[in-house]
Amino acid sequence: MNTVLNNLSIMLVDDHAIVRMGFRLLLEGAGAARVIEVDRGETALSCYNEAHPDVVIMDISMPGMGGLAALLRLRAHHPAARVLMLSAFHDAITPVRALKAGALGYLSKRCPPEELITAVQQVSRDQRYLDPELAQSVALAHLTGDTELADILTDKELLVFLQLAQGRSVNEVAHDFHLSPSTVGTHLYHIKQKLNVHNSAEMTIVALRSGFIEA
Repeated sequence: MNTVLNNLSIMLVDDHAIVRMGFRLLLEGAGAARVIEVDRGETALSCYNEAHPDVVIMDISMPGMGGLAALLRLRAHHPAARVLMLSAFHDAITPVRALKAGALGYLSKRCPPEELITAVQQVSRDQRYLDPELAQSVALAHLTGDTELADILTDKELLVFLQLAQGRSVNEVAHDFHLSPSTVGTHLYHIKQKLNVHNSAEMTIVALRSGFIEA
């Protein structure tokens, strides 16, 4: 498997050093010629011109602007950038948002190592790749129009909504997304206003009816 990635240059954007190390060893073992490690979206944007990688692998949840915002800005300045988004969260709407923003691929961090290699290989060829475990739910979201509700929320509001709707607390969401509890509280206020809900139970009902989460 050591030549599968054919000497590709890859930029790996993730705020966890130990995660980057594991991914780097995996990618280099599969034939990547160079893996540039970056810890946040802002740095990825500033380094892209100099590094000009064949593929960017970017985490959704990072301090600062976050992966989706970084993806939008990167594609605005570099329309040919090939980006594979990674997420620890398992929902159907975030992949839809990422693909609409210009990502070529989307993969859950739960995937087996060989799937990451396959995804990078396809994205490097300008081919789309979607986590097989998410493909059906993403297709259903497109067909049923469930993405319309997500379009009402900003990227950060959507991520916060999905977590709160699954019963996580404001403090837990703040920790996961590297935000202050007051910032999450502000997002929660806007979510309630936009969706006309009053508490977490009603958010859960909205998420279930829209197909964002499973019962």
